[in-house]
Amino acid sequence: MPSELQEKVETLKGRYPDNIAIQCFDSVYFNTLSDDHKRRLQKCLNSGVENPDSEMGCYACQPSDFDDFKPFFSKVLARHHKVSENARHVNNWDLGSLEGLPADGKLDIAKLGLPPLSMRVRVGRNLREFALPGSMTQNDRIRLENRMMAVFDKLIAMPEFGGAYYSLTPGNPAFIDDNKYNELVDAHIMFKRMDTDRYLTAAGIAADWPFGRGCYVSEDREFIIWVGEEDHLRIMCMKRGTVLNEVFDRLKSALDLVESIEGMEFAYSDDYGVVTSCPTNLGTGMRASLHIALPNLTADGTDAKAKAIAKPLGLSVRGIGGEHTPIGVDGTLDISPSARFCITEAEILAALYKGIVLLKDAEQQIET
Repeated sequence: MPSELQEKVETLKGRYPDNIAIQCFDSVYFNTLSDDHKRRLQKCLNSGVENPDSEMGCYACQPSDFDDFKPFFSKVLARHHKVSENARHVNNWDLGSLEGLPADGKLDIAKLGLPPLSMRVRVGRNLREFALPGSMTQNDRIRLENRMMAVFDKLIAMPEFGGAYYSLTPGNPAFIDDNKYNELVDAHIMFKRMDTDRYLTAAGIAADWPFGRGCYVSEDREFIIWVGEEDHLRIMCMKRGTVLNEVFDRLKSALDLVESIEGMEFAYSDDYGVVTSCPTNLGTGMRASLHIALPNLTADGTDAKAKAIAKPLGLSVRGIGGEHTPIGVDGTLDISPSARFCITEAEILAALYKGIVLLKDAEQQIET
């Protein structure tokens, strides 16, 4: 099978120049690996080989994959994140370490003349003792969910969290039926089914659906943890407000709380930071976003002008439903820093704030 993989990848290289994993695959390096490591790296590549139209083309399947296969992944990371092959990631949540922010450290968009807006910060996390989702067995997924349910019991007992856990696993005490599941999906609380996604299916990440999947949501519905999606955990805070620090600080406090519970050791790499299944999220695993109405910049019915301003700032512009969705009828866009790797958590939030400042200025200039 490894030799068949080499032949197939070499054939695909000329036809799919945008598939990063295929382009970074090196047969010489591959042949230096043990048979076990060849099989492991092949599994990482499977999604991109079966779906050569993929842009990334690979997923890590074990917490140590990025380190164990550094000669391959360093090239993948350099190509996608536009960094050097020997780049090292540093994590830092301290906004006080940055320059160019308000003196009081409060990132309050109300001072820019903006009303309360939908703000969200999320991170991906994986537990060190488990295989990543692409290599988990059904039993692994259920054990992970059971481990997390003990954590959720603690959160539910805390006044500042409360809430409930909803499981998709048949036989789980918190199991919900299809009607409740669809209600939670429509409310943007639960994630959509994964077994219809050909990339995640080929990667093994969607296997055993729906076992080991579910979500916890706090009483105020502003703190959510997904279990068993692309990473073991997707942890997110959201709020309609004006102070970006509020969602950022609550998320950091919640992460510290979860990781302080016995058996909750997250997977990290000394060189690459937070370990995630997809190399696009490696480093911080973080996405910080804000929905903002820019009717003047989108008066032509497109987001082209907003993107022209946002791109040099390292910001992504999306529709209100996410990537490849339309802008809101009032010109509302989803704005988010695109970088995850070789950028700190604090820098991501600061980039979002500074980008909003410039976009708001551009919007007002068109007004006048």
